[in-house]
Amino acid sequence: MSDRLFVLLQHALPKTALTRLMGALARLRGGKASTTVIRWFIRRYRVDMSEAANPDPAAYASFNEFFTRPLRDDARPLADADLLCPVDGAISQFGAIEGEQVFQAKGHTYSTAALVGGDHQLAQTFEDGLFATLYLSPRDYHRIHMPCDGTLREMIWVPGALYSVNPATARGVPGLFARNERVVCVFDGAEGPFALVLVGATIVGSMQTVWHGVVNPPRRPDITKWRYAPGEVTLAKGAEMGRFLLGSTVVMLFPKGRLAFHPGWQPEGAVRMGEAMSAPPAPEAA
Repeated sequence: MSDRLFVLLQHALPKTALTRLMGALARLRGGKASTTVIRWFIRRYRVDMSEAANPDPAAYASFNEFFTRPLRDDARPLADADLLCPVDGAISQFGAIEGEQVFQAKGHTYSTAALVGGDHQLAQTFEDGLFATLYLSPRDYHRIHMPCDGTLREMIWVPGALYSVNPATARGVPGLFARNERVVCVFDGAEGPFALVLVGATIVGSMQTVWHGVVNPPRRPDITKWRYAPGEVTLAKGAEMGRFLLGSTVVMLFPKGRLAFHPGWQPEGAVRMGEAMSAPPAPEAA
């Protein structure tokens, strides 16, 4: 199917209704029926259950429990780096923010202000900074972890559409990640503020964080903000910060400074949670 036809079909789909239905089914504790669906999903998407803390498909009471399954403690060792990759997935795009413009795909950019829900003051924090967009496919591990130590400053719910976030849609829908519903999590770190933006998509039943629980549903019609006192929520590098109930995309924003991405990173490259996301420090002069 061509990218254009795929995008046209999405315009026609009742995306919100479909997402609500699939979310309800994914939460259902269906006994043998749930186990049958889980086993089919494992075969269809070649999910590696040897990494799971519990590799038995019958151990999960619902599809959501399976989809957000924890991994073995030794499955994702943490690299010695300033920034860690927060998820398993693929690199959609990454690089410099040009002023306030973030590169989405050939011919498409969007502004940091649009991404964070119209907060221009917050967007200015990331002017000429760095971004990375990571896509989680259905087969991936769907918990999201901290790229570095961070103290939560603010969480913003931004209502929006529910397009797919796969590469074909990123090429065909302008401003995709600033159009879909999303949860913006703003932290303070050693190198200044940074943001992790959890982007919803078609069939993504909900998103949740470790400090708030399920953020959606309900799908609030207006932008909603939660502010946190200094030190109220502090998470260590590598700690879980949230999860997708069905897969999607994470966009990260960092301020202009000394951080740089790992030289081995490239668009469409596969990544794993815990690997080095930042470049190694330059050797000290003799």
